[in-house]
Amino acid sequence: MTEIDIDREPPKVAVVTGAGSGIGRAVALELARAGWSVALAGRRTEALEETARLAREDAGGLEGAAVLEGAPALPVRTDVTRPEDVAALFRAVRQRFGRVDLLFNNAGGFGPAVPLDELSYEDWRSVVDTNLTGAFLCAQAAFRLMKEQDPRGGRIINNGSISAHTPRPRSVAYTATKHAVTGLTKSLSLDGRAYGIACGQIDIGNAATEMTARMRTGTLQADGSLAPEPVMDAADVARTVLHMASLPLEANVQFATVMATAMPYIGRG
Repeated sequence: MTEIDIDREPPKVAVVTGAGSGIGRAVALELARAGWSVALAGRRTEALEETARLAREDAGGLEGAAVLEGAPALPVRTDVTRPEDVAALFRAVRQRFGRVDLLFNNAGGFGPAVPLDELSYEDWRSVVDTNLTGAFLCAQAAFRLMKEQDPRGGRIINNGSISAHTPRPRSVAYTATKHAVTGLTKSLSLDGRAYGIACGQIDIGNAATEMTARMRTGTLQADGSLAPEPVMDAADVARTVLHMASLPLEANVQFATVMATAMPYIGRG
């Protein structure tokens, strides 16, 4: 059994939303491997438990991984569109870990890829509530805790998208919310300065997840054609998030773009 240095600084604490699969799971596991304690938020309990199991395995061999009592990953079933769920998530984090050093605001959805005039109000609201309102609620709760804790401060990283810059066809709700996330990032960066709270954004293009599975067989292009697109490993995104998260609070990656090298973005359309 590895001896634990009682003078060792306790692990930093992260909250990852959408942690049950895809980019959220990849980031949570990368943070666990780096020695972070991670609160896993998402709507599917079984998926969160699986991420927690993988995180425990990844962190099991780390020196000092047991500094905090219990497992290094805390699954908390959370619907980010519900203020009461978000409040309960951050209460659980505070009770278990005492603080939060990082929020990775990742939960999101694309919505149906239909012509603009066929998009229902309910589908529009679902995407806006998850991608934008959910990101705001989580950022607000993290901001409050970071502002009050001692030592004060922390970091928020928002998952933007290539679509925060350039839309795909039939993506009006997703594109509008991701443009809005950029505004959220900038406002958080400004309002957080006085409290040692840094905020950055990672814009991701074609990470290989369930959400992007269709890109390998063919996805709609700006000229109306269907074409397969290159994808990249979600682990490459996770390593970038870890780099952003590991910087001292005096430094910040404001915006980072990580994309499959040959995807049709530069010159898209």
